[in-house]
Amino acid sequence: MSNLQNALQQIREEHKHAELRVEKLDEVIRRLVRLNGSASEGNGARRSRTMSVSARRRISLAQKARWARVRAGNVVSIAAKRGKRTISAAGRKRIAAAQRARWAKVRAASKKAA
Repeated sequence: MSNLQNALQQIREEHKHAELRVEKLDEVIRRLVRLNGSASEGNGARRSRTMSVSARRRISLAQKARWARVRAGNVVSIAAKRGKRTISAAGRKRIAAAQRARWAKVRAASKKAA
């Protein structure tokens, strides 16, 4: 029985030493992360990306040109860019009238069945 007690005590001491070592390693890792300034671990904050002055200027000029085209009325609609057809107001009215007529038939048929 005493051999078992001795073995158990040795294992507990080894466990305690291992825990202390892990805690020390965790502390070293935290310090290295802080020194490195890495945001990949820990709080999850991201580093901001810097953009060159010339890149910001190009973006600004492109956006100003887009707005100038919008104000001038020279903007091609997205549907026209993709080659999609548009429908006239009269065509939409004909379709709406036909749809109303279809629903009127459905309602009349359901009243007849009931």
